[in-house]
Amino acid sequence: APYVWASFPGRKSWDVFSEILEKCHIVTTPGSGFGPAGEGFVRFSAFGHHEDFAEAAKRLENWQVQK
Repeated sequence: APYVWASFPGRKSWDVFSEILEKCHIVTTPGSGFGPAGEGFVRFSAFGHHEDFAEAAKRLENWQVQK
């Protein structure tokens, strides 16, 4: 499936979802929505156009560099 799961150890998935939405303007899916094992993860969709995916990757990289 065209999904990417990213781990954020020690963080709540809804908190990570909110931060990425607020700072990167990217919608993810909190892992906790898939059950207790999903906590600490967010899911990214790789559906869509290559250009959009590349832009999202650039925004996420900038967000991580600023931390």
